[in-house]
Amino acid sequence: MFKWLRKKDKKETAEVPEEKKLLGKFKERLSRTREKLKEGLGEVFVIERNVDEKFFEELEEALITADINIDTIKRLLTPLRIRVSQGELLKTSEFKEALKAEMLKILSLEPPAFPPEARPAAIFVVGVNGVGKTTSIAKLGYRLKKSGFSVLFIAADTFRAAAIEQLENWGKRMEIPVIKQKLGADPASVVFEGLKAATSRQIDVALIDTAGRLHTKYNLMEELKKMARVAGKAVEGAPHQNILVIDATTGQNAVSQVKWFKEALPIHTLIVTKMDGTAKGGIVLTLTHLFKIPISFIGLGEKLEDLEPFDPKAFVEAIIP
Repeated sequence: MFKWLRKKDKKETAEVPEEKKLLGKFKERLSRTREKLKEGLGEVFVIERNVDEKFFEELEEALITADINIDTIKRLLTPLRIRVSQGELLKTSEFKEALKAEMLKILSLEPPAFPPEARPAAIFVVGVNGVGKTTSIAKLGYRLKKSGFSVLFIAADTFRAAAIEQLENWGKRMEIPVIKQKLGADPASVVFEGLKAATSRQIDVALIDTAGRLHTKYNLMEELKKMARVAGKAVEGAPHQNILVIDATTGQNAVSQVKWFKEALPIHTLIVTKMDGTAKGGIVLTLTHLFKIPISFIGLGEKLEDLEPFDPKAFVEAIIP
């Protein structure tokens, strides 16, 4: 169960929407992935039939259309093949529920508590440009403030004027202070200044925006490593959590992005954005399976409140028609 810590009692989890309400939102916003799967799975599961090799072939094709990696599909289906060979799950209705159970096994990784216990809690939000990184920071800030935490934004993506301006605008809108320097400034120095400010102002959580593109992938990763080292000098143990933001619409390209950022930083958890606008929601299964990194939040819309804590059960029920 995802642990959202509240200001008043850090040992409690935050209140979450009622299960039915959350499931309803997941089903509504993940409709494109569900419809894509329905095109294939509808034919597979539409009538009660015996499970045979032809059934498995049709099922594999349907899962691929939702952008589930072939290795992940093998992980899902291998234990089910074994059970069928032993005389179990001989009917499609039984098999469908067993498939959901296997998906849950992959997805049910325990995310780290959010926010971390440290004060100030320094959180790096990383990802390539265009994935919704800065907007995700704003949505996290919104949820944190709503839960009673004091928040500081640190604009360390100094290579894009738009990123600094966007974070400033969000800060003004939500009355969250923003630490920034001029365009082209050393990102590590911005991080250091920001975390020192967070300490002196007794801020609970510092959300740090980072660059998503430099001249080469090597330069970007080296810059992130430097920022992490400097953060540790400003606040003991910082960064306390590294969140990688992935755009669901990029599909299998997300796999490469996770590999890149893992080279620079330990990635503690993922935010998967734009889940409401893609038929490629199966990438969630692929990423958790291949990298064993839990998902904390998924983006289900453009509003501030549309960044939802990831609920594996609601996700599986929403995408399997």
